[in-house]
Amino acid sequence: MFVHGLQFLLRGGPVMWPLFVCAILSTTVMIERAGALRRALGGADLLVARVMQLMHDERYDEALDTARSHGGPVGRVLAHAVSNRHRDVPAIERSLEVVAQEETPKITQRLGVLDTIITVSPLLGLLGTVTGMIGAFNVVGDPRSLGGPAAITGGVGQALIATATGLAIAIVTLVGYNALGEQARAVVAAMERGATRAIEIIASRPAEEPAYEDANA
Repeated sequence: MFVHGLQFLLRGGPVMWPLFVCAILSTTVMIERAGALRRALGGADLLVARVMQLMHDERYDEALDTARSHGGPVGRVLAHAVSNRHRDVPAIERSLEVVAQEETPKITQRLGVLDTIITVSPLLGLLGTVTGMIGAFNVVGDPRSLGGPAAITGGVGQALIATATGLAIAIVTLVGYNALGEQARAVVAAMERGATRAIEIIASRPAEEPAYEDANA
């Protein structure tokens, strides 16, 4: 059945090969990104709550170990906040912004590939249809051709396979792209919540008194 389906699709012409590449690339990226974002988001809220409780109890070493052991963008942001707790709040905020800017591209990486496939696939399908129809109507203009209306309609039907395939790839990829975009935004929101709550706890602590040396020593 698979062989027959492949033979049917190949009737769409040479443009089917780049469409196959788009389909394989789209599927691969969606699977990889879905797994990566699921791991990044999994347990993020529980991690934030746990680290905040440890920070509230001033168990900073344990909070740092918990954030680092979780890994992922949320864990790295929390670990950075805990390890820089001795700095002033504006400096912590600036450093967390830098960390967030470094983590965000990792969260959204390769989503641009899906966006490109959504745009390119229908165009490739249309290209295949146009070139196929040109070939079909050449039957009419060739005096040596024995083809009749059946040859023309058959050629047009084959040409439309490319458009249908390109649209199918774009539709499936669009659904996956939107779903992954929602997950990516959820991870970024979890990072922001963790950073904000960490700063609130750090800001609520009394400033540590600097150690002064005895002038008479």
